[in-house]
Amino acid sequence: MAPPNGSLVRGNSHLLGLYLRGLAMGIAEVVPGVSGGTIAFVSGIYQELIDTLAGLRPGGVMVLVREGPRAFWATHNLTFLFVLALGMGTGIVLFSQLLSTWLAIAKPVVWAFFFGVIGSSVLVLAWPRERRQLLFFMPPGLLLGIAVSQLEPMGTSTATWSYFFGGMIAVSAWLLPAVSGSFLLLVMGLYEGVLGALSELKWAILLSLAAGCALGLLAFANLLSWLLRRYQEQIISLLTGFMAGSLWRLWPWASDGMLSPEAYVAATDGSAWLVECGIAVCAGVLVVWLLSRLK
Repeated sequence: MAPPNGSLVRGNSHLLGLYLRGLAMGIAEVVPGVSGGTIAFVSGIYQELIDTLAGLRPGGVMVLVREGPRAFWATHNLTFLFVLALGMGTGIVLFSQLLSTWLAIAKPVVWAFFFGVIGSSVLVLAWPRERRQLLFFMPPGLLLGIAVSQLEPMGTSTATWSYFFGGMIAVSAWLLPAVSGSFLLLVMGLYEGVLGALSELKWAILLSLAAGCALGLLAFANLLSWLLRRYQEQIISLLTGFMAGSLWRLWPWASDGMLSPEAYVAATDGSAWLVECGIAVCAGVLVVWLLSRLK
């Protein structure tokens, strides 16, 4: 079995760039409405990620038996996965503890940053697409994205087994460059429980979630790899529209709908943070530009 297409023998600079991509993906996945798959796509590692995950089949164990650990590691591109997972783990652990504080202090500024991230990512995804495919598939994706962004969270679940199935669904969303796994956790009533488990290290919940994620990855990555190799333009065009529709939920001044800054202040008796939001949007655009320039 050959390594996935696009895999490289990486030096220290490549490993650092991969770690930073993973860090950004981890941070993105903590925020409902932002997808780690989007970061993977705009930073140029999406196809390698999908192909590497799709290559993790039970039959690969024979490489370990016949050729040893070194060949198994190289064949399955595990340096790529390990460094990426390390960066993601860092981003999730650090950011999950900061998110609730930042949202309590300056909620519009946080959403403005991610509005800039997703808005600029839409342009990055749309620019190289075939115009005919984009015009045909992006509008239904846009409508679907707006519809999904209107979903309301279920009641909070406390059953440990529910995190297993939630992990399966959320990680499948994580693989798509448009769909937010954390948003689906929010809709399923599991988001607050996951944040609490991360900050308080509730191992029963974390292990149940991890097991669901592992099974979801193995099942969905193969299907997605097959689809992308045959219908890449159509799928990415559809998901680009879906991502644009998700901007509805990331509007900085949202409170029972999209409001103007003035209406937001009147409705919430808080600050609009106009200057800070402008800076945050620009920072989000800059982050996407820097990620797209990583080698």
